[in-house]
Amino acid sequence: MKPARFLPLTVSIILMTCLLAACATSPTGRRQLMLVSEQTAIQSSAQAYVQEVGKLKQEGKLSDDPAVVERVRRITGRLVSQALVMRPDAADWKWSVAVIDDPDTVNAWCMAGGRMAIYTGLIEKLQPTDDELAQVMGHEIAHALANHTAEKMSVAMASGLGVAAVGVASDNKGIAMTGAAAAAALAVTLPNSRAAETEADRIGIELAARAGYDPDAAVSLWQKMNRESGSGVPQFLSTHPNPQNRQQKLAALGPEMARYYVQPGDRPIYPVITESAVR
Repeated sequence: MKPARFLPLTVSIILMTCLLAACATSPTGRRQLMLVSEQTAIQSSAQAYVQEVGKLKQEGKLSDDPAVVERVRRITGRLVSQALVMRPDAADWKWSVAVIDDPDTVNAWCMAGGRMAIYTGLIEKLQPTDDELAQVMGHEIAHALANHTAEKMSVAMASGLGVAAVGVASDNKGIAMTGAAAAAALAVTLPNSRAAETEADRIGIELAARAGYDPDAAVSLWQKMNRESGSGVPQFLSTHPNPQNRQQKLAALGPEMARYYVQPGDRPIYPVITESAVR
């Protein structure tokens, strides 16, 4: 039996080995920590989403404005059609969007497996054009395509005291995890890393352009977001860090994305499930 003084080093070596083995590669080639499999994140997100939407419906906090619901459905449907071109396996996801009636919250999100939500506060306060709203939802869908929910769940777990148990239990395919739905819901509220945000910006603006939405709207959207932040930090900015050069980077992507935007032909609309009071 090894002396007790060697145990911390042994545990550290085991942890490092497990963490290195639990790495994955994002769509842009970035290395990601993945203690949680994407399938686990999808299943957990589905459970959390159903619970949250059910609660919102009971509380009367889902939008009853058919025009708003239809607008969100149409825009997200066009984006999802292009998302399936990028990731054909995402056709197995249950793409859904909840329109949450909360005029004070400027936010939107997309969980693993295509479970989306947008708050009426974002629409009312920013007054986005369809092109700008497509940039918001395209960015959120990009987080799902790049498996950022599982990544945030993994980072949160790795930073806690349970990392040893998580690392040893992981089979690199999935983890049996108590409170997985709660962890998925928590991941929505955790801030994204700068790298994940840059990745979602890149994927999201391309999604929107392929769906027929003007890539220049990515810049005007963030101009509006920054103006709104002058009266208090929107919740969107608490989970989506806003580096000062973000607008410049998005503007630089414009010419490359224009070729997708100007492509002729109709843009198909995927039948996204709308979770609202009018459904």
